[in-house]
Amino acid sequence: MAEDTTERRVVDREVHAGFIPLVDCAPLVIASELGFDRQFGFTFHLHREVSWANIRDKLDVGVLDCAHMLAPMPIAATLGLGRATEPVIAPMSLSLNGNAITVSRALYTEMCARDVAAMGGDGMAAARAVAAVVRSRAGSGQEPLTLGMVYPFSCHNYDLRYWLASAGVDPDNDVNLVVIPPPLLSESLKAGRVDGFCVGQPWNSVSVAEGRGVIVATKNELWPMSPEKVLGVREAWADANGELLADIVRALTFACRWLDVPANRVAAAAILSRREYVNVSEDILLRPLTGRLDSGLAERPIVDEDAVVFHRDGANFPWRSHAVWIITQMIRWGQAREPFDIMALAERVYRPDIYRAAVDALGVTVPESDFKDEGKVASTSLPQASFFGGDEFDPAHALGYLKGVPIRAVTADIEAFAEYNP
Repeated sequence: MAEDTTERRVVDREVHAGFIPLVDCAPLVIASELGFDRQFGFTFHLHREVSWANIRDKLDVGVLDCAHMLAPMPIAATLGLGRATEPVIAPMSLSLNGNAITVSRALYTEMCARDVAAMGGDGMAAARAVAAVVRSRAGSGQEPLTLGMVYPFSCHNYDLRYWLASAGVDPDNDVNLVVIPPPLLSESLKAGRVDGFCVGQPWNSVSVAEGRGVIVATKNELWPMSPEKVLGVREAWADANGELLADIVRALTFACRWLDVPANRVAAAAILSRREYVNVSEDILLRPLTGRLDSGLAERPIVDEDAVVFHRDGANFPWRSHAVWIITQMIRWGQAREPFDIMALAERVYRPDIYRAAVDALGVTVPESDFKDEGKVASTSLPQASFFGGDEFDPAHALGYLKGVPIRAVTADIEAFAEYNP
C-alpha cells in the first residue's frame, strides 16, 4: 500500500520544465533520465524549446512550471521587461561558465593581421584585436562587424558587451549586435550573416567542427566561475508549491552533483546527444564536458577544467551578488531605465533562503553570506580569480561601480538611481 501511495504521489506531482538544447540543460535531463525526480516524489516532463523567448512566454502563461533559464531572465521578468508579465524567482543556479566567443575564420585572420600581439594573449586580450579591426573598418568605410548573441537579457549579451567595451569598442555604435537563438548561431556564421557570436556550448564547438569558427575567448577567461543558467520559477507558483519546489531543488542538486563527477561525463554526453535533447554528436559534447576544447586551431588547443561547472565550488548557490551585477548591466546598457532599489530587487528574485532550506539535510556546503565581491579577495572560502581582465566588483557599491565604467548607453541615467540606492 505504501508503494502504491508513493507511485500515485509521483503521478500527481508532474512538473513541466522547459529547456534549450545546450550542454547546461544537463541538470534537468539527468534528473529525469536517472530518476532523481522520482526519488523525491515527482516527475519531470521536459519540453525542448527553440528560443529563450519561447521559454519566457511559456513560463509566463503557465504552460511551464519551471525552466532552464539565463541568469538575467528572472530579473528581467520581475521588472516586466521583454513582454514578461509574471515575476520570476531563481531558487538555485544550475551551472557556472559554459559560454565562449567564436569568430569566423575570416575575422580571425583579420584580427591577427591587425594586432598579432593581442592574439597571442588570453581571451580578454583578443578584444583588443577586434577593436583594431573595428577601427580599421570604420576608417576605410567598410560595413561594421555583425556579432550575434542569444537574448537581450543574457550573460552572453553582457559578457560580449563587457569584452568589447574593455578594448574601447562601443557595442551600441561601433558594431551591430543581433539576437539569434543558440541552435541557429553556427548556421548563421556559416551563411555569413554574422562575423562572430557569444553562445553557450556546444554551439561554439559545432562551428569549430564544421571548419567555420575559431574560439577566441571562453567565459572562464572573462570571469571565472561566473553565473550562467538558473532554475526559473514564477513567484506565485513558488509561493503555492513550496514543498514541491524544495523537492525540485533537491533532485536537481543530486543531478548537478552527479554531473560533476568526471567519470560520469561520458555517459552524460551520450544522453544529451539524443534527438530529444541537444541532438549533437557525443564527441562534440564531450569537448566542453571534459574541458578539452578544440579552438579551431591545431596549435592552440584549449584545456579548461572549468569549461562548465554544475555543482562544485558553490555552483548551485544563487548568489545575490550575481543578481546585483546583472542588474548593473541592465542599467549600464539602457535596458532598465525606471529607478528602483537594486538590492531589494536582487533579494526578491535570487532566493538563497529557498536553496538553503531545501538542501539542509543533503550534506551540501552552503555559503554563509548571500554576497561576495568579484576580482579581489573576499570574505569567502571560494576561489577568487580575474574579473574581466582586472576589474573589481563590490555589490555593496553598485552605483559607484557603474559610474566608473568607461562606456555605457547614453540612456543610462545612473544618477536617477541614486535616490533609491544611497
